[in-house]
Amino acid sequence: MIKFVRVSVLSVGIMVLCLRVSAQKKKDYTPYVNPFIGTSGEGHTFPGAVLPYGMVEVGPNTDIQWENVNPYYHYSDSVVYGFDNNLISDKNSPKNYHILLMPTVGEPLFDIAKYGSNFSKKKEFASPGYYKTKLDKYNVDVELTATTRAAMHRYNYPSTSQANIIVNLKHYVGFFFGSSVEVINDHEICGSMESSTNVFFYIKFSKPFKTYGIANNDQLLSRVKKAEGENIVLYLQFNNPGEVISKVGVSAVSIEGALKNLDSEIPDFDFNKTQKSAKTAWINELAKIEVEGGAPSVQQEQQVVAEQQANSPSQSSSKKNAVVDYGKIKRTLFYTALYHTMLSPNIDSDVDGKFIGIETNPLAEDPKTHIAEGFTNYSLFDLWKKSNADYPLLTLIDKKRTTDIIKSFLAIYDYKDSLKWATSQRFFLRIGYQMVPFMVDAYAKGIRDFNAEKALDVMIYVQDRNSGFSNDYKKTGFKTADDYPQSVSGTLQTSSIDWCIAQMAKMLNKPVVYAAYIQRAQFWKNMHNKNNGFMQPRKNNEWYSPFEPNTENSWNYMERYPWQYAFAVPYDISSLIVRDGGKEKFAGKLDDFFTTNAKNSSTSAIGQYFNSNIPGRTTPYLYNFTNEANKTQFYINKILNEQYSNKPDGLVGNDPNGQVSSWYVMSALGIYNITPGQQQFQIGLPQFDKAVINLENGKKFTIVNSGSSVARNNIYLQGMSLNKKAYNKLYLNYDDIANGGEFEVYTGRLANKMFIHDLEKPTSAITDELIVPNPTITLLKTFAPPTQVSINSNDIEPNTIYYTIDGSAPTTSSMVYSKPIPISTKTTIKAIAVKNGRSSFVTEAHY
Repeated sequence: MIKFVRVSVLSVGIMVLCLRVSAQKKKDYTPYVNPFIGTSGEGHTFPGAVLPYGMVEVGPNTDIQWENVNPYYHYSDSVVYGFDNNLISDKNSPKNYHILLMPTVGEPLFDIAKYGSNFSKKKEFASPGYYKTKLDKYNVDVELTATTRAAMHRYNYPSTSQANIIVNLKHYVGFFFGSSVEVINDHEICGSMESSTNVFFYIKFSKPFKTYGIANNDQLLSRVKKAEGENIVLYLQFNNPGEVISKVGVSAVSIEGALKNLDSEIPDFDFNKTQKSAKTAWINELAKIEVEGGAPSVQQEQQVVAEQQANSPSQSSSKKNAVVDYGKIKRTLFYTALYHTMLSPNIDSDVDGKFIGIETNPLAEDPKTHIAEGFTNYSLFDLWKKSNADYPLLTLIDKKRTTDIIKSFLAIYDYKDSLKWATSQRFFLRIGYQMVPFMVDAYAKGIRDFNAEKALDVMIYVQDRNSGFSNDYKKTGFKTADDYPQSVSGTLQTSSIDWCIAQMAKMLNKPVVYAAYIQRAQFWKNMHNKNNGFMQPRKNNEWYSPFEPNTENSWNYMERYPWQYAFAVPYDISSLIVRDGGKEKFAGKLDDFFTTNAKNSSTSAIGQYFNSNIPGRTTPYLYNFTNEANKTQFYINKILNEQYSNKPDGLVGNDPNGQVSSWYVMSALGIYNITPGQQQFQIGLPQFDKAVINLENGKKFTIVNSGSSVARNNIYLQGMSLNKKAYNKLYLNYDDIANGGEFEVYTGRLANKMFIHDLEKPTSAITDELIVPNPTITLLKTFAPPTQVSINSNDIEPNTIYYTIDGSAPTTSSMVYSKPIPISTKTTIKAIAVKNGRSSFVTEAHY
């Protein structure tokens, strides 16, 4: 009897274990990922091997002239010069070191231009965590895979006594102070590259090399085991080795750290096992969102084609049309985009938790080593490019990683390192401090395993550090074109971060801080010309002229065109609508944005919409705030279909750190958070029959659009339900998603304006501590002296303007402006606008 019970318990245990294993097994979506999307055109992606958020990104280097900028690969290239262990998707954020390995045959060469090899696109293949190609010049097969902190190269040589591996340590960009290398034994080498970011490496080979040589400035050094200099190249030569596997560990801390990373993550030379492990990592990561369908089935498409041919005899006799699996294409675009969003930010700490601090002096000779205790350290915070869609996506599907990224940023503050240099390459290239909205968005969405009080202190510190730039902004309420380049972009970016700080202060019950920053969040109104609806620079406190919104203006706008910033206040859209004259005029302004035929630098633009330009990316969703939300659905569909494709040039615009890809992921799901820190997700146009977001709390949020598999032109909402109950809002709250459930939309081919009109509109408005916009001062063009100057209100409500002409600060006791002021001598005019006891900043002009 006892024996029977034991067997029964054992059987039950095995059954439970089997059920658990079955439940944990995730569907493999890696076959849908096409790493070559974006490797041509302006995408600037790379097809190499990398793990999710990995420190190491290994792939082919085909551009020694840096014509394509980072990642030094372009699909059209036909020559490869080596396999780089440190690539990145973004033309604007190059890592400054490139540990380049290249297998060759014959006499070893040191000139990179001479030892490159042709390679065939037909023999090139890439999938998540794996890359392979064939070097035609040497008849060598190359395969690459990776772990988080190490890379693995497998070279298969033809029969030869001169099988070489060239290790090039002089292929770099940016600040560079030299490199070093040391031959440890006939299986191992190590070294470093010193630039604005240092890297250390340790390489082990599966077979012994028979000889080696180190060159500096292309001159072979005599019988040395170690060398250092600015142009170090090493060759290792094997005697008919057949297959040689190279394992490359890297570290920003030390050679010992690189070795520890290597031995911990790749203890042996089993390439297939490492590749399989990389694939498993991607299977687990991509399965966080599962999508099905997306278009009529192939059988349905075949039936449509057959009917067309039956109705057109001339077409029937000609060559039959090929049937395209559009659903598969959409799933490929979706999972490739999701893959791209998971390439950064990059893990930056070694396996033992050590990482290098980012010093106040980015070129510090003795950077400090820290230990990440209780978190994994990350770097490469190019958040200006990511905060709009990519990080709201991360907060939705990966709260643990979100927390670690925040703790990484706060560690910079803890260790008194410089927040200004908070990127892995130690160059903060973008305006604003976009870690602020990331932290605020995470906290607003319930991610709170970090010191929020300290986070607020950090936000205020980075925003209000002592500088003329910041002080002028706080003193005048905007940044002037007289003193600062890209003044419009700078003002709007800074105001948006002020809004985020206000939200954090509000959540932490800091009313004084909230009041100060919510006022500053409205400084955008000092850039908004109420007369033309554009964010326009001011020079000498007059509207900058001549002004043409369709004309490139890189001095005043980071993204060159004024149109890109016309709607760039997603946190205060309702106020912008009022200043633009109401919903109808605002919708018309959006129409102009998408339909203008003015010439611009992009042939793929939709009007003035550039999908790679951050400020304008929320614009399709802004129709939701008007009575024409059907146009949100129309333009989302248009952008998804026209600006993304399953081809090497399938990304319209640069995809730095996955920001163009993240827009696709969120828009294809049909939900989009237009500004960090807000709880509302705009409803757009779900692209799949079924999309399941697997939440970390064990719940699932399912989005259903069965109309997508009925017809590809079903692009307009006809009805919605949430958890089987009719739904009448144009947005979902974050809690609706986080609590799990099912959201279903019903779509058709014609816009249902009556249904759309009656839906509850989203809200995005600042209603507290309202400011009075600064007046402008204009020099009137008169035909005869004296010269006259007018002072004009930039408020949409009546106010009173007070002014002085003697250089003193105006008050409510000063002269009241009523008509143009004649001036005939050197004059300084100062003015304020006052409404309901509140005053604007002082507007000052010099003549």
